[in-house]
Amino acid sequence: MRLNQAIAKTGLCSRRKADEFIASGQVKLNGKICRDFNAEVDPDRDHLEVAGKSLAFKEFAYVMLNKPKGVVTTMSDEEGRRKVIDLLPTHLRHLKPVGRLDMNSEGLLILTNDGDLALRLTHPRHHLPKRYYVKVKGNLGNEAIAQLRAGIPLEEGVTLPARVKNVQRSKTSTELEITIVEGKNRQLRRMFEYVGHTVQRLVRLSVGALQLGHTASGTWRYLTSQEVSDLQS
Repeated sequence: MRLNQAIAKTGLCSRRKADEFIASGQVKLNGKICRDFNAEVDPDRDHLEVAGKSLAFKEFAYVMLNKPKGVVTTMSDEEGRRKVIDLLPTHLRHLKPVGRLDMNSEGLLILTNDGDLALRLTHPRHHLPKRYYVKVKGNLGNEAIAQLRAGIPLEEGVTLPARVKNVQRSKTSTELEITIVEGKNRQLRRMFEYVGHTVQRLVRLSVGALQLGHTASGTWRYLTSQEVSDLQS
């Protein structure tokens, strides 16, 4: 892995901060100052020092959970509600959720202790696509769908265009898939409220290339190395 990634993998800092350490000559690779941003590091054989401190590579864990409705994403809850980490075994309860799903939403949630990856997945500049199944009350018309695709004015500004497909209407409700590339607070619920429809069910189906698939509600699994690599790229 590249030098800045290797530093981040020790848990010391982010890749951006690692770049600052490298540029200022505070990084030693196998006892020698290294300013080469493209230097490759083998965690099993190479030794890293930053600002005179010897670093050890941290063991990271990456988990995907199918969050059920009624479970909160916070690490602690004053009201005593069930938390997503309560669904994990004890040895994984140090992991932190990447982003949030509100209490009444369901679906794919990533948990990890890799802060560098978490930042990458949540930073607005990356425009990571997130796909959802949504059921709303009432018949969602074509004009409302056009508004969702064009952008909805929220307090923070107009949302980026959403992709809407697989629309199925009935007399009392509409089901669809919608993909957004932002993560504003309760964004989808607010978008549908703006066009006059209340969300009855919301399930996150995918984050980037990572798919919820057949993971049962309330269960979890480790991400494969390929899935982690896809999220990091």
